[in-house]
Amino acid sequence: MAGLKEIKSKIRSTARTRTVTKAMEAVSAAKMRKSQNRALGGRSYARAAAAILSRVSGTRELASHPLAQVREVKKALYIVITSDKGLAGALNSGVLRAVQRDIAARGLDSKSVSVIAIGRKAQDFFMARGFAIEAYHPNTDTISSETIDTVVAEAASRYAHGATDDVRIAYQNFVSTFEQRPTLRTVFPLSLSELQKVVADILPARGALAQVQPEPAAISNYTVEPSEVDVLGAIIPKLASVFIYHALLESQASEHSARMVAMKGASDKAGEMQHALQLKFNKARQAAITREVSEITGGMEAMATA
Repeated sequence: MAGLKEIKSKIRSTARTRTVTKAMEAVSAAKMRKSQNRALGGRSYARAAAAILSRVSGTRELASHPLAQVREVKKALYIVITSDKGLAGALNSGVLRAVQRDIAARGLDSKSVSVIAIGRKAQDFFMARGFAIEAYHPNTDTISSETIDTVVAEAASRYAHGATDDVRIAYQNFVSTFEQRPTLRTVFPLSLSELQKVVADILPARGALAQVQPEPAAISNYTVEPSEVDVLGAIIPKLASVFIYHALLESQASEHSARMVAMKGASDKAGEMQHALQLKFNKARQAAITREVSEITGGMEAMATA
């Protein structure tokens, strides 16, 4: 009977686990849809940013701006976006491995690389491996303009003053509910091609939400007045904030999608385990009943022959 009690306890425990994972699956599904709609809702802003950059990309002032100058990369800064929580499959490890591969491919070491971590998983990972953590920001469901402005200001200041020669952002790009792609984009030096890639990532390749993208405006030469330094100094950080904003939106949609899929898998496995345990319980109970009947029958036969 002790075996039956143990199996029954496991069945109840598995049922409780399945209830929790089903609830987490439902919550993540709702958050995923909300995050995806927010990302798609901001695509007009990203398109406008790309159009602005395309119009001024041919000006002499932009080419000479400190945040647009290309330098030989000896020191690099990575803005790495992960989640604060786990239970999301390979979501975080995919981004972290992509950053490690990029660092190795460029021949950099931990002393020449610094990190701005958005999300606890990124901070813990790079801190444990000896990388300098320049700043840490929690990755919550609320994306505030203050956080975006702070990250852009930190990265722009380091790049403009020569503390780093390159600023890249790493995040999970939301492709579909079952597919998220680790992505790296160059924030500084600011370039039109990288911003156009961000805009392209927002739009689904096909389906009801896909739309034809307008061609970017032709490159033109402009005379910036009254001061190109003041005007570009205000515009370029705003354009760079597009990278951070949409990376955070894509990362959130990917996180909730990956967690939904992971919790669905856990729920399915818990259901299978519960079914297997129920069969095991039924067999054990039937065996116990058969054994008791046999003992009673044997005792009656012994008494009859006595």
